[in-house]
Amino acid sequence: MIELRELTDEHHEIAERFWQFFLHDLSGFRDSHPDEHGSFKRRHLEPFLVRDADRVAYLVYGPTGPVGFAFVYGLASHVRRFDQLFIVRSQRRAGVGRAAAEATIRRHPGRWEVGFQNENPTASRFWRRLAA
Repeated sequence: MIELRELTDEHHEIAERFWQFFLHDLSGFRDSHPDEHGSFKRRHLEPFLVRDADRVAYLVYGPTGPVGFAFVYGLASHVRRFDQLFIVRSQRRAGVGRAAAEATIRRHPGRWEVGFQNENPTASRFWRRLAA
């Protein structure tokens, strides 16, 4: 069982920590490296830390607390898009990611598009199975 909670100012630190885990995971598929302080770039996270009618950020909560995030944009258009979906490794393959994606889609009915890294076979399989 998961719960989506809209990201609020007091929970930005959680999103920022998860963002670092997310980019660490992606560094295996992209040529990305942490900076001199050991942090990955936040530039794609920043738009989700401020209120915007076209975007929404959710923290995904499981029974033990926060386990990931779902970032969506395109709310003001005819097509909604997942910007990012991240679930901590210990919760993967237990249906948490699927439940989070489905809950997000239910909250924002309409047409959806999902971009993902084709070079990441796990993400590719996940999104293709979800679409089917």
